Amino acid sequence: MKYGSKPVDDGQYLFNDEEKRKFLTHEPDSEGLFRTFWGTDEFLYGQNRYCLWLKDATPAQLKLPSVRERIAAVQKYRSESKKSATREMAKFSILFAEDRHSDADYLAFPEVSSEARTYIPIDFISGNVIASNKLYTLRNAEKYHFGVLMSAMHMAWTRVVSGRLESRIQYSTGIVYNNFPWPDSPTATQKQKIEDAAQTVLDARAEFMSPTNAPSPQPSPGGRGSQNDIVGGRGSSLADLYDPLTMPPLLVKAHQKLDAAVDAAYGKRTFRNDAERVAFLFELYQQYTSLLPSESAKPKRRKAIRT
Repeated sequence: MKYGSKPVDDGQYLFNDEEKRKFLTHEPDSEGLFRTFWGTDEFLYGQNRYCLWLKDATPAQLKLPSVRERIAAVQKYRSESKKSATREMAKFSILFAEDRHSDADYLAFPEVSSEARTYIPIDFISGNVIASNKLYTLRNAEKYHFGVLMSAMHMAWTRVVSGRLESRIQYSTGIVYNNFPWPDSPTATQKQKIEDAAQTVLDARAEFMSPTNAPSPQPSPGGRGSQNDIVGGRGSSLADLYDPLTMPPLLVKAHQKLDAAVDAAYGKRTFRNDAERVAFLFELYQQYTSLLPSESAKPKRRKAIRT
C-alpha cells in the first residue's frame, strides 16, 4: 500500500467542473489531457475533480497556448521553492512531482475518515482515475483483501493504533497497514467465504450507487470506474452509505456476513466487543513478531590492559 500522486503545482494542474469548462472553452483541443483526480473528499463524497495529466502528452499538445502557460507557471513555482527536491522537479514541470500512478485498477483507502463511521469505506477504482496523495492505493488487490480490510477486525485495529487528525481517524501504511495481523494461513474455503461476503457488500452498495442498481462489471471487482457511477442511479456516495444513522439495512447485513467470515478465518466464532478483537489481534501480532529473527548481540570489546 502506498499513497497516490502529488502534483506540487500551486493548483495549476487541478480543476473543478467550472474551471475545466472554462479551460476547454479557450483550449478545446486539450480535452484528451484531462483525467479524473480523486482525493479523500472526491472519493467519499462523490465530488468532481480533474487534473491535466501531461505525462503522455505529445509535443503538439504541450504547445497549446493555455497548456503551455500552465506548464510555465508550475516551472516557476517549483524553481522558487525552498526545498531542493522541488527545485529539481522544475526541470520536469510537465510531470507531477510525485508520480505513483499506473493504469492498473486499485483498491483505494482514504487517508482521513470520520471516527463516527463503523467502517472506513474503501473501494475498487478504475486505473483511469488518478489518486492524489490523500488516498492510499493497493495494487493487485483481490476481493479477499477488500473483505479483510473492510471487516470489523481491521476496523477495531485501526481505531486503536492509527493517528488522529483532530478527532478523525488518520490511516497510515507504516503503523496501521504494515503491522496489521492478517489471518494466518486461511483455508481455501475460508478465503472463498470472505470473497463471497465481500461481493455481497459490493452488491449491496451497487443497489444505491450505480446507475443500473447493479454491480459494476469486471475487471474492477464491483467497484467504481467513473464519477458517473456515484452521481447516477439513486445518487448515494460512500459517505452517505456509511453514515451510521442512515446506513441501509441491506448493507448492514452484508457487513455482518463479512465480519463473520473474517472472524472464522482467524479461528474465532464471535467477539463480544472491539476490546476483545483488539486484545486478540495484539496477541496474534506478538506471535507473528516473535518468529522474526532477533539481532545477534555484538561482542563487547575488551578493554586493553595497560602494563
